[in-house]
Amino acid sequence: MTSQNDTYTLANGTKIPVIGFGTWQSADGDVAYQAVRWALEAGYRHIDTAAAYGNEESVGRAIKDSGINREDLFVTTKLWNDAHSFEAAQKALDISRQKLGLDYVDLYLIHWPNPAAIKAQGQNAWEKANAETWRAFETAYEAGKAKAIGVSNFQIHHLESLAKTQKIAPMVNQNFLNPSDTQDELVAYDKAHDIVSEAYSPLGTGRLVDLPQVATIAEKYHKSVPQVLIRWSLEKGFLPLPKSTHENYIKANLDVFDFALTNDEVSELDSLAGVGGTHTNADTANF
Repeated sequence: MTSQNDTYTLANGTKIPVIGFGTWQSADGDVAYQAVRWALEAGYRHIDTAAAYGNEESVGRAIKDSGINREDLFVTTKLWNDAHSFEAAQKALDISRQKLGLDYVDLYLIHWPNPAAIKAQGQNAWEKANAETWRAFETAYEAGKAKAIGVSNFQIHHLESLAKTQKIAPMVNQNFLNPSDTQDELVAYDKAHDIVSEAYSPLGTGRLVDLPQVATIAEKYHKSVPQVLIRWSLEKGFLPLPKSTHENYIKANLDVFDFALTNDEVSELDSLAGVGGTHTNADTANF
């Protein structure tokens, strides 16, 4: 990865920029709007939002006001836990597209595999709900409302369940991935099934930035710790989604293409397992 313009190729041939701008916890209104404007001005062309973030309108407004051609942008949003059925998922995508002001999204993801409301219906109710929801995703994909479809926070058993009924396989699986939680088995499964692993919280929700092991590597390359962690994500073949609402950090998080980590440095960072937290267990989460 030598340029912010580099892409991965999804299973259906769609090109996706290797780094994206995350908007989780970016408040709707001026904060989210300005962050996305700064990101686009800095050179990001891949923006990641979600219905649950509550900022799709601000994100959409920033995209429109940027003046960048739609075909030059890659926009992702996600289905929230309150719409896990065929009809509800279709309606939710239409609402998201309307809020974003877009005829289509480039990628649509099921945000979580096993919402609390579905758990209440029985131990394995999530399997049928996901199958029905995914059928809506396939319908949206075939209608051109989503150029690619995928999932988020899915573990192997969730993916294997979906595979029983899917006609189109997920093209992306977005997960909590950073040196603190490399999720090796899941990543290997994704790779074997031609699913791109996107990495949210590539900085480990900020818990990894004070570690001397990372600081030493950062000093060697005259880079910041966040830049090293984002570069690690790229070296692993992930698609990092760093987020910030500060212009200088937004710019810096994209400035990761003029250096590369050695295999030993990647391994050293791999050894930080558990230091910066681990992923939320979707099957026990209470939302």
